Amino acid sequence: MAKLRTAVIGCGGISQVHLTALEKMDNVELVCVADIKEDRAKARAEAFGCAYTTDWKELVDRDDIDVVHICTPHYLHAPMAIALLDAGKRVLTEKPMASEVADAQEMIRHAGGRLGVVFQNRYNQASQVIRAAIADGRYGKLLALRAAVNWHRTKEYYVESGWRGRFATEGGGVLINQAIHTLDLLIYFAGKPASVRGKVSTDALYDVIEVEDTAHGLIRFESGLTANFYCTNCFGIDRPVEIELVFERATLKTDAETLYETVGQDTRVLVASQAAGEKAYWGTSHEALIRDFYRAAEEDRPFWIDGESALPVLKLLKGVYRSSETGEEIPL
Repeated sequence: MAKLRTAVIGCGGISQVHLTALEKMDNVELVCVADIKEDRAKARAEAFGCAYTTDWKELVDRDDIDVVHICTPHYLHAPMAIALLDAGKRVLTEKPMASEVADAQEMIRHAGGRLGVVFQNRYNQASQVIRAAIADGRYGKLLALRAAVNWHRTKEYYVESGWRGRFATEGGGVLINQAIHTLDLLIYFAGKPASVRGKVSTDALYDVIEVEDTAHGLIRFESGLTANFYCTNCFGIDRPVEIELVFERATLKTDAETLYETVGQDTRVLVASQAAGEKAYWGTSHEALIRDFYRAAEEDRPFWIDGESALPVLKLLKGVYRSSETGEEIPL
């Protein structure tokens, strides 16, 4: 089978994860990387043995590229994806799929079954065990969920990026950039959200950024379940994400990718995390998602985490912003 010819737009930190995964795959040929900063694009190209460009639009009309990964600032996801999709490419974009709901919906209209969105934590073994436990009812009825994201972001993280910390380019703060993965898992476990009520604030870097660094709220799902969430970039370190699910006969709790089961007074580890290193709290399933995306491409079928699958969490977090402004519960 012919290799799928690939390009990556955006050569910042997350591109390293994508490129490392692609390098391990026998069915992929990395053709080109793109970044407006030539030194950064050139460095990635030299490291991974491909060409580079400073103009992503060159990739749109090239007939030697089948798949494009978008690893750029949030506000660029939609226009880039739409142009590439219209040119017949398959597109895998980092989260969020767009910074605004209307832009995400426009991406869906252009997708043609060729769009994928990166929510790699759905592939975590802990996530899969939780999904199976909900489906087979082994612990009885699921009663409630909660999630907590306690991370740390510095002034330099925002200022040096050139785009973070502003609504026009980031689309929000801790909700859309950090906690989005955790909110997506709550939806993955509990189903379609019906409404949300929440608050956002800028507690630590109020003199640096215009977006929120802290948020909390209550999600109501169509199933009747509720989930509480709290997320912040003001904690002193990056703590592993916690998600807790309370069933009739047990409690499941994640600490990063480790999954604990508590029945009565007894707690045991169901899944031991393999995550290690400085960025372990991101999750370790990018490679699994990327490989699965390419399997879908080879079989010429839609990828399961497509625009429709990724849209609910964007609507949810945007609902939190509206709720914080109005003080009302926002239907989704």
